[in-house]
Amino acid sequence: MLLSTLAMALREIRRNAMRSILTMLGVVIGVAAVIAMVTIGEGATASVTNDIASLGEKLLILMPGAHRRGGPGVAARPFERLDAETIQRQIPGVRALAPTASKSVVAVYGNQNWSTQVNGSTPEFFDVRSYQLGAGRLLNEADERSARAVCVIGSTTKKELLGRAKPLGETIRLGRTACQVIGVLQAKGSSAGGMDQDDLVVMPLRTFQQRIAGNRDVSVIYISVREDRSTALVGQQIESLMRERRGIAPDAEDDFDLRDMQEISEMVTKTTGVLTALLGAIAAVSLLVGGIGIMNIMLVSVTERTREIGTRLAIGALAREVLLQFLIESIVLATMGGLTGIALGLGGAYLGTRSLSLPFVFAPHIVGLAFVFSALVGVVFGYLPARKAARLSPIEALRHE
Repeated sequence: MLLSTLAMALREIRRNAMRSILTMLGVVIGVAAVIAMVTIGEGATASVTNDIASLGEKLLILMPGAHRRGGPGVAARPFERLDAETIQRQIPGVRALAPTASKSVVAVYGNQNWSTQVNGSTPEFFDVRSYQLGAGRLLNEADERSARAVCVIGSTTKKELLGRAKPLGETIRLGRTACQVIGVLQAKGSSAGGMDQDDLVVMPLRTFQQRIAGNRDVSVIYISVREDRSTALVGQQIESLMRERRGIAPDAEDDFDLRDMQEISEMVTKTTGVLTALLGAIAAVSLLVGGIGIMNIMLVSVTERTREIGTRLAIGALAREVLLQFLIESIVLATMGGLTGIALGLGGAYLGTRSLSLPFVFAPHIVGLAFVFSALVGVVFGYLPARKAARLSPIEALRHE
């Protein structure tokens, strides 16, 4: 009986093809909008999460000076290398750290010049910041101890300064300091703030302090936390240690800033998740509109087919069979609209993520939920017309003109 009822429903849908297409349109738009919005939102979340993760795994960033929300920052004396060594020695949750000083410098090679960021740091810099070697070698302890004039450059710096020339062994000038290129880093791309992470030069910290900065200041300490330790807990220990080392009174505010990149990543993920859910909820309203459209058309269909319903009831059809016929018609319309909406939604999401340079994240649970919801729309909004048809009196139905 179910198959014959389904066949009758499909026949009625084909008989009024244009009206059926217009009826499904609301569901198509609703499902497509939900899938497209949620998928693009998931892509944005993945993009931001990946950008933050590219800075380094379980990374803490310690900087002098306190940053005030809604106001100017508080200046403070820079760190010393001894601060980093003390953190490494006294905080057990620290896996590795890299004291770093940096300065924007014009790099020169032959007749080419390029303004780039020169970082003086220790060999741990590449591990803590998750940089991978592309060619040559990285800095080592001997380079640091001897303050050698060697450097490792990022892919953007290599492209803009040396072009197609083989960089290894070449000498570039950083301001007034000549530096031999010993390695090239693999590309990482832009950070969450839009900064090009490949536009940099890394040289030994001691070399940088002596030849470029002219002081022993450390402007930032990058700290990698062990996998089995909480970044929040290690961060609290570092804050207590730094307050003690910098002589900050118990009731005074910090004159340094410690940023937990894992905490920032979780906060951003939560925020984008809420926005994605909001966009999905707004788009889902069109599904309800589509459901109302199905109900209206089915009510019209019941009115048009009153004599047919009366004939079926008069020759022995049961009321539940008439109810099932119209309910299946409604479900088929909603399901077909849902399938079409899924295809359009995924296509729109793919084009949207490509145009926004976001990763396309296929979320099967969202697709499944949208499809189930579209079928439920057919059941909920098709029940009232189906019940009306099933309750018709055969005699009154046959008298209907």
